[in-house]
Amino acid sequence: MKHLFPSTALALFIGLGLLPSQTFAANSWDKLQPDRDEVIASLNVVELLKRHHYSKPPLDDARSVIIYDSYIKLLDPSRSYFLASDISEFDKWKTQFDDLLKSGDLNPGFTIYKRYLDRVKSRLDFALAELNKGVDKIDFNAKETLLIDRKDAPWLKNTAELDDLWRKRVKDEVLRLKIAGKEPKAIQELLTKRYKNQLVRLDQTRGEDIFQAYINTFAMSYDPHTNYLSPDNAENFDINMSLSLEGIGAVLQSDNDQVKIVRLVPAGPADKTKQVAPADKIIAVAQGDKELVDVVGWRLDEVVKLIRGPKGTVVRLEVIPASNAPNDQTSKIVPITREAVKLEDQAVKKSVLNLKQDGRDYKLGVIEIPAFYLDFKAFRAGDPDYKSTTRDVKKLLTELQKDKVDGVVIDLRNNGGGSLQEATELTSLFIDKGPTVLVRNADGRVDVLEDENPGAFYKGPMALLVNRLSASASEIFAGAMQDYHRALIIGGQTFGKGTVQTIQPLNHGELKLTLAKFYRVSGQSTQHQGVLPDLDFPSLIDTKEIGESALPEAMPWDTIRPAIRPALDPFKPFLAQLKAEHESRSAKDAEFVFIRDKLALAQKLMAEKTVSLNETERRAQHTDIEAQQLVMENIRRKAKGEAPLKELKKEDEDVIAAEPDKTKPEDDAYLSETGRILLDYLKLNTAIAKH
Repeated sequence: MKHLFPSTALALFIGLGLLPSQTFAANSWDKLQPDRDEVIASLNVVELLKRHHYSKPPLDDARSVIIYDSYIKLLDPSRSYFLASDISEFDKWKTQFDDLLKSGDLNPGFTIYKRYLDRVKSRLDFALAELNKGVDKIDFNAKETLLIDRKDAPWLKNTAELDDLWRKRVKDEVLRLKIAGKEPKAIQELLTKRYKNQLVRLDQTRGEDIFQAYINTFAMSYDPHTNYLSPDNAENFDINMSLSLEGIGAVLQSDNDQVKIVRLVPAGPADKTKQVAPADKIIAVAQGDKELVDVVGWRLDEVVKLIRGPKGTVVRLEVIPASNAPNDQTSKIVPITREAVKLEDQAVKKSVLNLKQDGRDYKLGVIEIPAFYLDFKAFRAGDPDYKSTTRDVKKLLTELQKDKVDGVVIDLRNNGGGSLQEATELTSLFIDKGPTVLVRNADGRVDVLEDENPGAFYKGPMALLVNRLSASASEIFAGAMQDYHRALIIGGQTFGKGTVQTIQPLNHGELKLTLAKFYRVSGQSTQHQGVLPDLDFPSLIDTKEIGESALPEAMPWDTIRPAIRPALDPFKPFLAQLKAEHESRSAKDAEFVFIRDKLALAQKLMAEKTVSLNETERRAQHTDIEAQQLVMENIRRKAKGEAPLKELKKEDEDVIAAEPDKTKPEDDAYLSETGRILLDYLKLNTAIAKH
């Protein structure tokens, strides 16, 4: 078995798509059937999950319902392909998948998938026929609306109802592109090419594709990080693990017909551009200065293949920013030079935060930790100067203490994890000695990882800054600092990835399965809930979109027996006052006001279930949203002494692109406010001590 470090990235690299190989004639998928190797692999998966999965839930009728619902949702999440009669026909298997899987009968999984392919072909043919009537013939003056949130919509009864839905969908796509500035001829060409490409992809469907989708749905009914990997995808996973191919340093995920960025690797090529962000959607990819290839409707692994390439070459991504309004298809093109993420780029960095508070000047040390790394090669070779997170932090702490800083802020924002060993070692720098993390195995045995060296290296005041993308090893470290009351935890709820996976080879492909769970020394799991900060900052990352709790069938948060007795919490008596002082300050801080207003607008827009198909109404809504965004941006710029923008899109991108990498720590609103909260605590604690 190959054991993996508990990194969010590993769990999210694998999608549900497969690689195309042979082409069939139209509807030749009717002949596709499971082969002997797939039947044996399915029986092996059933047995492995039964014996080795962490929670060992029974494969029964209740599990069968989860598999069935998840499979239908995977194939048709917006209820736009299957008819009510299809679902009624499939319902006979709803509680039978447990028995079918135990007996190696894969036929119902194949039958449902092939019906889905029939329905998709029918819809694409219809959409192309609508486009052939001419984009300029579409009536955008009619008062029509389209339901865009269809996850709970009733299944449509007949082809006429499906035709009406798809007529509106085509109209909506055309209108989005029209408002984004594209000419009718270009719109017609783009959408025709997109739908035709999707038809070609249907014809490339193999039995392996169906098997992968079906068995993976079964595996992921246990938890979202338990996956079946086909032989092709197993090879891709090994490439990702060894980093032997160059990429852009982004973790991608399928999101209906599009590919969404889940996380950027700190200091990776995409992160360095400062022009892409989590939840952005990739709609086209180009090699160097070649023509952009539309990738809407492509499988995830095909998009990943396009993005990968030789080191030093440029890939251009066309992305729709997550910051856009839900119906705003305005995109931007971001060139990225492919390269491996270098260890030195991810190395910890220090800076000094100079703050004036209560009429006095303070110096706070800042240590930014982008990842938990360890140079295994140098370590194993006995190199005394091998690089590791803990060694580098220790060195920087020594330098900061020589600078006589008043306290330290450790910045874990966007740190997706890495070496568990380093998370444990780093904890040991700040506590006297004792347990650092607990690992509970499938048999109920709890292994305690411990710091056995007495004495803390740094005993001074400390705060940790975290956000939704602080994951895995970051959560283990942050959880230990909170449980030992060693630091104030400030920022946003962390990711919530608290499980460990292993790879088990099969006769056909591999199974990645969850076999252990992490717990903090307080006995709380880091799973699902993550680490909750002592003081919250507003977050532009939607927890419903990104994070463990956003994943279907995520394992629950729970507790086990604590490994330490809870000590008196020195922060608790002051939290209410610290919060009040923070809120008073942030209410006047332009950056915090901007983020809160932007978040409120985004939540309001995301709550809208329907969209107008009337061009005048749609343009008015688009103009209104842009005006609101421009007002918010200019209020912020005015407070910072910057010139206001006349319009958002182009100028704003140029501003982002021109931002220097080395911003002063005082200019980072979250970092600066974290420092002020730490200083507030020092003042309150000192006042109590004097009394």
